[in-house]
Amino acid sequence: MERFGTEGSSMSIVMYPWLALGHMTAFLHLSNKLAEKGHRIVFLLPKKARAHLEPINLHPNLITFRTISIPHVHGLPLGAETNSDVPIFLTHLLAVAMDRTRPEVETVVRTVKPDLVFYDFADWVPGISAPVGAKTVCFDTASAASIALTLVPAAAREMADGAMLSGDELSRPPPGYPSSKVVLRAHEARTLGFLWKRFEGLVSFFEKKVSTLRNCDAIAIRTCREIEGKFCEFISSQYNRPVYLTGPVLPDTKPSDQAALEPRWADWLSKFEPGSVVYCAFGSQPVLDKLEQFQEVCLGLELTGLPFLIALKPPSGFSTVEEALPEGFEERVKGRGVVYGGWVQQPLILDHPSVGCFVSHCGFGSMWESLLRDCQIVLVPHLGEQILNAKLMSEEMEVAVEVKREENGWFSRHSLKDAVKSVMDKDSEIGEIVRKNHKKWKDVLGESGFSESYISKFEQSLLQLLIP
Repeated sequence: MERFGTEGSSMSIVMYPWLALGHMTAFLHLSNKLAEKGHRIVFLLPKKARAHLEPINLHPNLITFRTISIPHVHGLPLGAETNSDVPIFLTHLLAVAMDRTRPEVETVVRTVKPDLVFYDFADWVPGISAPVGAKTVCFDTASAASIALTLVPAAAREMADGAMLSGDELSRPPPGYPSSKVVLRAHEARTLGFLWKRFEGLVSFFEKKVSTLRNCDAIAIRTCREIEGKFCEFISSQYNRPVYLTGPVLPDTKPSDQAALEPRWADWLSKFEPGSVVYCAFGSQPVLDKLEQFQEVCLGLELTGLPFLIALKPPSGFSTVEEALPEGFEERVKGRGVVYGGWVQQPLILDHPSVGCFVSHCGFGSMWESLLRDCQIVLVPHLGEQILNAKLMSEEMEVAVEVKREENGWFSRHSLKDAVKSVMDKDSEIGEIVRKNHKKWKDVLGESGFSESYISKFEQSLLQLLIP
């Protein structure tokens, strides 16, 4: 088999995503698309993540899972392997653990001798790939807008004097930045502060991300030019690297192709009218540290008067969601509201005809999932990247409504209720606007052949990258 094949030949690929389920899932969706074309992939992941990902490995004959041991780092919970096991303020320690996997990953790369290594955070990957002649691709699962606004000025400042960026500086778009709407206010930019924390005297999370973009052979972004083309061109010009677009890279969720929705959710959702249920989820990373925040979400959806399913982790200090619920809440919403603290099949829930609204943190994966569904979209972003994604959807694309914040930076039950009602009420002017625009973008993104054309062009770009 040719290594640097011409058209039609098979590539050998190693993938090592950041230790977060959202990142690993995006990498696996891309792996499935490449495996469909006959390419062979060795997928590196922690042991705990394997059970979640194995059901969506559609080509186990071509995609081989290789478990990587995640070393314990002092300060992390025992057994922590992914961001789901770690509060967000300890993310830097998970990064330390990932760095310590380098010897094991290097052994895999030397053994496999791949053509390509995909990564998004382990900035040492180019150093272990070059000796075996492998090209490196930084596959970023964040939006192009967030890369352009945060990592471009970070790179410029780092090259200048190696100092940290402040929230005020991050809120000022760099020269040539192509949007006046997708920007951060100073207080929003400060939510990224923990990513500047240096760990073990080494570089910060942001500096490592800049390094991944600067030292790779090519940048790949999970987006499409119709939505973020101008941001991608800006990134390419700033990092002097080719930028390849994969498109949304989401799997079909037809019953014939995917595992069925768990009966408990299918049966419960089927009790309600089409388009009437509000589904609320904020991703795999624990984000609601305070009991009050968790309870405001519950009370806000109670106030809508609509049936709802909340899938959130318990707030800090609580082992279950049940013990954190507001007093009397379960009795008041019995029969129409459920709060669940475990993992759920989000794409299949969103596909259920009873679900009419998705209340999301606007992580990039959830953003694509919501755009390609019929349900209306309410956004509750928590961190800088999510805030930028929310601005992209609510202000540039006008397909969603963002919940208004209170003076303390969080939102109230009433602002959540108002946002949900604004998209769910048939007579709402705002609801009419976002429904119309959402349908337009869903039609564009869901057009026959749209996603396949992106993957085909992406594949050809990778083959071209391998030609000496």
